[in-house]
Amino acid sequence: MATDFILDGPDGAAATVLLAHGAGAPMDAPAMSAIAKALAGAGLRVARFEFAYMAARRSGARKPPPRAETLLPEYRAAIEALATAGPLVIGGKSMGGRVASMLADEVFAAGRIAGLLCLGYPFHPPGQPDRLRTAHLEGMATPALICQGTRDPFGTREEVAAYRLSSSIEMLWLEDGDHDLKPRKSVSGFTAADHLDTMARTAAQWIGRITA
Repeated sequence: MATDFILDGPDGAAATVLLAHGAGAPMDAPAMSAIAKALAGAGLRVARFEFAYMAARRSGARKPPPRAETLLPEYRAAIEALATAGPLVIGGKSMGGRVASMLADEVFAAGRIAGLLCLGYPFHPPGQPDRLRTAHLEGMATPALICQGTRDPFGTREEVAAYRLSSSIEMLWLEDGDHDLKPRKSVSGFTAADHLDTMARTAAQWIGRITA
C-alpha cells in the first residue's frame, strides 16, 4: 500500500521531520496538526503519515492499535517513500515516536536519518510505572530529542529522572505539560501555544546542531 503524506513547511527547508501519529488519533488530529504547524513555523519541512490500522478507520473499520513492533515495516516503508533532498529526522507523537525509536539505530547506522524526535514519549502505560518501555533507549546511538510535559502520565519528570537513558538522548521538559504537551495556564502561566513554540524552536536548533 502506498504511503500518503500531509506536508507542511518550506520545500527548501534545511531538514525534514517525518512524524507518525499516536495510538488513538489520526495524522490530521488537532494535536498532530498543531505540532506540524509549529515545526513548519520554525523553518522545518514536516511530513505526516498514517499507519494502516488508522487509515482503515476512515472507511469505518474499527481496528485497535497493534503492538508497536508490528508497525516497524510500515515506518520503514514511509522512510523509503518520502523524497528528501536534505537531512531526515524521524519521530512522532506518543506511540508514533516509540515506533520510530525502535527503528532509529537501524536506519541511523545505515545513514538514512540524522536523528529522532519524540513528542510525549510513552515511557510506561498510565498508572503502570513498572511496565517500562525504555530498554532500547539505554544504549541508543541515534541523536534524539524527547519533548515531554512534566506531568505526562506516560512519564513524569520525576519518573524519567530515575531511568537509565543513553547520553545521545536530550530531554526538553515543558512545565506542567500533559501528554499533548498542554499546560494548565492557571498553574504554569504558559499556554499550549507557548509550549508548542518552545518545542519547535528547540527542535529546530537541535536539528541544526546534529546536522551541522
